Amino acid sequence: MNSTASAGSLGSDAIAGSKLVLALEWIQANTSFWSVMLTLIIGIVVYDQVNYLIKKGSIVGPTFKIWPIMGPFLESVDPKFEEYYNKWMSGPLSCVSVFHKFVVIASTRDLARKILTSPAYVKPCVVDVAIKILRPTNWVFLDGKAHLDYRKGLNNLFTRKSLGIYLPHQENIYDQYFDRFVNVSKNGPIPFMHEFREINCAVSLRTFCGTYITEDQVRIIADNYYKITAALELVNFPIVLPFTKTWYGKKCADMTMDIFAKCAAMSKKAMAEKKEVTCTMDAWIKAMNDSRDEAEANGTKRSIREFTNKEISETIFTFLFASQDASSSATTWLFQLVADNPDVLEKIRAEQLAVRGGDPTKRITLDMVDEMHYTNMVVKECLRLRPPVLMVPYVAKKDYPISEDYTVPKGAMVIPTLYPSLHDPEVYDQPEEFIPERWEEGTTASKGHKNWLVFGTGPHVCLGQKYAVMHFMTMIGKASLELEWSHTITDLSEKIKVFATIFPQDDCILQFKRRDLHAVAA
Repeated sequence: MNSTASAGSLGSDAIAGSKLVLALEWIQANTSFWSVMLTLIIGIVVYDQVNYLIKKGSIVGPTFKIWPIMGPFLESVDPKFEEYYNKWMSGPLSCVSVFHKFVVIASTRDLARKILTSPAYVKPCVVDVAIKILRPTNWVFLDGKAHLDYRKGLNNLFTRKSLGIYLPHQENIYDQYFDRFVNVSKNGPIPFMHEFREINCAVSLRTFCGTYITEDQVRIIADNYYKITAALELVNFPIVLPFTKTWYGKKCADMTMDIFAKCAAMSKKAMAEKKEVTCTMDAWIKAMNDSRDEAEANGTKRSIREFTNKEISETIFTFLFASQDASSSATTWLFQLVADNPDVLEKIRAEQLAVRGGDPTKRITLDMVDEMHYTNMVVKECLRLRPPVLMVPYVAKKDYPISEDYTVPKGAMVIPTLYPSLHDPEVYDQPEEFIPERWEEGTTASKGHKNWLVFGTGPHVCLGQKYAVMHFMTMIGKASLELEWSHTITDLSEKIKVFATIFPQDDCILQFKRRDLHAVAA
C-alpha cells in the first residue's frame, strides 16, 4: 500500500517535472521570439527616425516623427486647409514624412517657380494608385524628350481657332444645366457643389468628344466621376482591393476610357471622310492626318505621329482629370463670390449685354469673349483668391540642390505651393479681399507675372488654361444675363474644404431663378 502510493507519488512528480521543463522551454523559446521581434521593431523605428532626421537637415519640420513609421498619416486622411497654411507659413522649406514618403514643401514664389522649371532634377508625380487608375502607359508619366514629343501632338487642341469650335457645345450645356439649376432649387436654397461638378464634367465631355459621346454616357460619367476623385486622394490604400474606393475608382476610369476609345474610332472615321471639326478629338485627329499627308507629299518626317485610340482615350481622360476638379472648384467659388458682391454682378451684366449688342439671347462667339474685359478680371480674381490647385507634387530624380542650405534627397517628393504667391501682399494689396479691379492694366497685380502661378509654369504648364478661363467667363457671363441667384451665407461659407481641390465647407448653398429676358433687353 505504501509502496504503491510512493510509486504513484513519484509518477506524479515526474509528470509535473516534465510539464515544468516544457513550460520553461516554451517560455524560453517565446521569450527569444518576442525579444527578437521587439529588437526588430525598435531597430526599424530608430532607423526610420534617424533616416528622417538626416533627410530633414536644417529645414522646418517636426523634430521627431511623433507617430513612428507612419508619421502624420491620420491627419493626411482628412486634410485641413489650416494645417496646410500653417505649414506654408512655417518657412520657405518645410518637410513631413509619411510612411516611406519624405516630402519637402516649398512655400515661396521663387522656390515654387524653380521647381516647376527644373525638369533636369524633378518630374511630376502622383499618388501610388494613380498609375493603376490612369494606366502605366498614360502620357502623364512621360518625362523629358518623350513628354515634349507627345505634347507636340496636342498643341493644336487649344488654339484660338479650336476654342471657337468648342463654344457652341459649351453653350448648349449651359442652357441644359441652367434649367436644371432653377428646377432643383425651386423649393429653396440647396448645396450646389455637386451640381457644379456635374456641369463641368458635361462641358468637358462635350468639348473633348463632341456628339460622339451620347447623353446617357455623359450622365453616367458625370454621376460617377467623384469616385475617381476619391480614389486619387493624396492618402489612400495603394492596392486595388474589391469594394474599396480605389476599386470603384478604377472601374469608373476603365469604363470612361473605353467610351473615349470608341469615340476616337468614330472621330477617325469622320475625319477620314473630311467632315467638319467639332471637338478636341476631331482637332487632334485632323492634325495627325494633315501631318501624314504633308509628310507623304513632301517626302519629309511627320511633325505629329499617329496616335492609337487607346492613347487618345488615355490622354482625353487626363484632360478630364486635370479639368474636372479644378474647374468645379473655380465654378463654385465664382458663383458664390459674385452672389456675395452684387455690384460685381451688375458690372458683369452690363458688359455682357453690351458685347451682345443689347440682345441677351445672342449666342456667344469668340469675338464677344475678346470684349469681356471686366468679366475676365472677375474670373482672374476668383482664381487668385481661391486657386483650385494648391500644390503640385513632383519627385526628385536625383539629389536636388534647391537652395544654398538644402539639397532635396533623390526619391523625395518636392511640392511647390501656389497659394502663397497668389496672396503676396507686396503684389496684391489686401490679398484676402475679392477686388476684380486690381487686374486693370498697369496695376501692380497685372504686372506681377511671376506670381501668377494658377496654371503653373515651365514644361508642364497647363495646356488648357485659355480654354479654362474662356469657359468660366462665358458661363458666368451667360448666367448673369439669364439667371438670378442668391447665396445663403453660413459660418462655413468662407471656410475651405480640401477635396482634391478646394471648396466652401458648406458646399455653397444657392437658389436660382430665371430672369425676364424681355425686361433685360429693354
